[in-house]
Amino acid sequence: MVLQPCHIKSIQLIFENSEGNLGLANAVMTHLGQKLPISRWQRDLTDSTVLRNLGVGLGYCLIAYASTRKGISKLEVNQPHLLEELNQNWEVLAEPIQTVMRRYGIEKPYEKLKELTRGKRVTEQAMREFIDKLAIPQEEKLRLQKLTPATYIGAAVELVEKLS
Repeated sequence: MVLQPCHIKSIQLIFENSEGNLGLANAVMTHLGQKLPISRWQRDLTDSTVLRNLGVGLGYCLIAYASTRKGISKLEVNQPHLLEELNQNWEVLAEPIQTVMRRYGIEKPYEKLKELTRGKRVTEQAMREFIDKLAIPQEEKLRLQKLTPATYIGAAVELVEKLS
């Protein structure tokens, strides 16, 4: 589904609201952090005045977090566009290729891939030709040749599970 301009504006407004509330929260909490550790006298009455605003700072934070969650819930992923972008970036596969190169003792795998990928868009053909030239077993070449930017996930599953 394509987002309508009015829908985009409403999402933008939600995130801008969140940003404004975070700015206010940061201002209040920064003042608290600077003021409270320094007491001029044994009974500095300004501390109690400042402390009364702790809830204000936290309140702005909570409002901002709620706005951010609301904005995120309204976002829609354009999967065809993401897939197209991903499939135009074969340099994503440099990581698994470098890992296999290290496993088989190929010298300077990082530097070789850097030469192939740095500052340029790598095509499928260029990546496959690079794999074909590697001095690794044929079954490893075939395994690497089967990878595409869309199918390679690396350690993503493990990383996400750590967050859960």
